Amino acid sequence: MPLSIDVAVVAYNRYDLTRSCLEHLGRQTREHRLYLCDNGSNDGTAERVALDWPAAHVIRTEDNRGFAAACNSAVVPGEGDAVVLLNNDVDCRPDFLERVVGPLERDDALGSVAALCVRPGGERIDSIGLAADSTLSGFPRLQGRSVTEASSARPLLAGPAGTAAAYRRGAWEAVGGLDERIFAYNEDFDLALRLRAAGWETVAAPAAVGVHLGSATHGHRSAWQRRHAGFGRAYLLRRYGLLRGRAAPRTALTEALVVVGDAAISRDLAALRGRLAGWQAAAGLPPLPPPPAAAIDSAITLRDAVDLRRGVYAQA
Repeated sequence: MPLSIDVAVVAYNRYDLTRSCLEHLGRQTREHRLYLCDNGSNDGTAERVALDWPAAHVIRTEDNRGFAAACNSAVVPGEGDAVVLLNNDVDCRPDFLERVVGPLERDDALGSVAALCVRPGGERIDSIGLAADSTLSGFPRLQGRSVTEASSARPLLAGPAGTAAAYRRGAWEAVGGLDERIFAYNEDFDLALRLRAAGWETVAAPAAVGVHLGSATHGHRSAWQRRHAGFGRAYLLRRYGLLRGRAAPRTALTEALVVVGDAAISRDLAALRGRLAGWQAAAGLPPLPPPPAAAIDSAITLRDAVDLRRGVYAQA
């Protein structure tokens, strides 16, 4: 049975990116409703979207509330059976919505679908969902590999990346959407883990393709990025109790390597400061239930994880 579709887009300045994203959405083969949150832009994004796309539902915030909060504000007003998240720096193919929502229509057990994001040029994968190792570190699946490998089963899919993804609204609402304590980075990974822990399945849709410009809003490897990524990582470390139990030694070693490596490369302590803030923010919050084993790829070794992080650093 066809599902009604709400598309949630978050924009923060760079109207040129938003315009291109919405132009590509306008060519879709599936009907949908568009909800756009202008997350504190100062370039007139809200007014321009309202003028150029009068059917769009525009939500405007006075300041930048973070991706999770902005995204939730774009999802809540909708009533669609499926919620599609799309970064404003993603240009999707005309059949994108049809392809990314299709699996939800065919399988009621699915709570989410990961789309294929490719780099400009269309030959290399930016991500097709997220993978998790035994320390619950999240990685963009198949990043940097040829698009001919987009159907690869390994690494295992933990859930979709928020860059381009579809969620069953019932599943989204059941777990409370994105955690707004996480300003940016890791909020989609956290949602993926909570959905899996709640019993929802996930699948990749390699035929649902979007071109991701990547880090277009906040710049490549900025201190802002690394600080917020560190916040999200430490926040999850504490919520999931990852510094206790069998995986604790590897988790501690991984974090030490990342912080020291980031400081050496960037010549600042942004990653460490972010982690300290994230750890503090999680204090007193209830622990989160672990995701099922099927969401974790235990075959990702420490060396593999380090290599995967290098790939992220090369793109961030």
